[in-house]
Amino acid sequence: MYQNINVDHLPVISTTVEVTGFNYAPDIIWIFDLDRHGFWWGNQRALEFWGLENVEQLINKDLSDDTEGARKRTEQTFVKAVVEGQTQDPWTTYPNGKPKLMFMRHVAVLLGEEKHRGIIAFISEQLDHNVQPENLLFAEAVRYTSAMVSCYDLSGKRLFENPAFTLCYDTATSTQPVSDFVMRFCDKTQGEQRLKQAQQQQDCQHEHLMQTKQGLKRHNVDVRSSRHPITGDYVFLVTEYDVTELHDIISELKKTKATLKQLAHYDPLTSLPTVWLSRERVQNALVKAKRDKTIVAVMFIDLDGFKQVNDNYGHATGDKLLTLVGKRLASIFRESDTVGRIGGDEFLVCLPELSTKNNAYNLAEKTIEELSREFDIFDDNGRTQHANISASIGIAFYPDEGREVDSLIKVADKKMYQAKNSGKNKFVV
Repeated sequence: MYQNINVDHLPVISTTVEVTGFNYAPDIIWIFDLDRHGFWWGNQRALEFWGLENVEQLINKDLSDDTEGARKRTEQTFVKAVVEGQTQDPWTTYPNGKPKLMFMRHVAVLLGEEKHRGIIAFISEQLDHNVQPENLLFAEAVRYTSAMVSCYDLSGKRLFENPAFTLCYDTATSTQPVSDFVMRFCDKTQGEQRLKQAQQQQDCQHEHLMQTKQGLKRHNVDVRSSRHPITGDYVFLVTEYDVTELHDIISELKKTKATLKQLAHYDPLTSLPTVWLSRERVQNALVKAKRDKTIVAVMFIDLDGFKQVNDNYGHATGDKLLTLVGKRLASIFRESDTVGRIGGDEFLVCLPELSTKNNAYNLAEKTIEELSREFDIFDDNGRTQHANISASIGIAFYPDEGREVDSLIKVADKKMYQAKNSGKNKFVV
């Protein structure tokens, strides 16, 4: 599906909620889904650009008239963005049926649960549609204030810069033993490498930390070989884009996704696996047990007396008690076992790779013993509350009582209620 290129490193955007921050960006930004050849999302500036009222209209925009060449170029842009991290290219778009030549930056991502190939397009300014392709590089230097454009001879001496470059850099000629081109790089070794490539007429594009008037900034540096329009000498044209904010947004997106993943997998109160992760662990244990012909035990644990503690001492104390219960449970079982909190005062335990059911019986007895010991709970004022609870436990075994996750949990839940209704503080098998 991805033309044999590795996309594991690409950020995954699961829902449009994760990109709502782009609504505050001044640029036109949209996200394109290559696998269905349609827009996936766009910010308010994008809607204004296309003359639309809402994101749904953008998503449903008819692109059936796109040529095969346009589709192929989109595919090539995705591949290039995967390999190089980001691309910058002029594109012709047709809002309201009229051609507009735009300069776009593209970042490759994966979209939704299906992980469709996606491109985030950042459009900063419109090009003059009358500019001929062979003059486009030099036209950029004159026209674009959002891009820092400079031109150098093969020694690295600067021949030209546009106003955006002048605003960004100290344009004094280098008095150091490095060239004008190299002196701007935070890592001079990287600058020398780019200069060597330019001297060999090798076009390249990389992200670098650059020393600007505003301090260190992350720039996407695009180096292209060319000829001086008057002398005909070989020169190289450098176009730079400040991607510091974009880099920060993507980094923050990755952090947010990591946080959301943590919340989805682990209970924020007890740090134990959630019901979702617990079920996944049970499923994995069943697959292995089927292959190895071993036993899996599923325990459903409900705390006896927790409601009274919660009612008498308050929810804060109840939460602290649940945290202590989680720690005690975690100390009882093996590292290969799963102890999860599935809601309220209910816990689910998965015991994989058992050779005999007696292993589960012994652990259930130890659980009842440990949870029956008094809990000392310290409140915010340093006072100690003493809480006494117990546990009712139901145990179901694979393969005797079920071969699926839901059926095993259902049996264990039913037996837990049998334990609770027959005196509590016990386990039922």
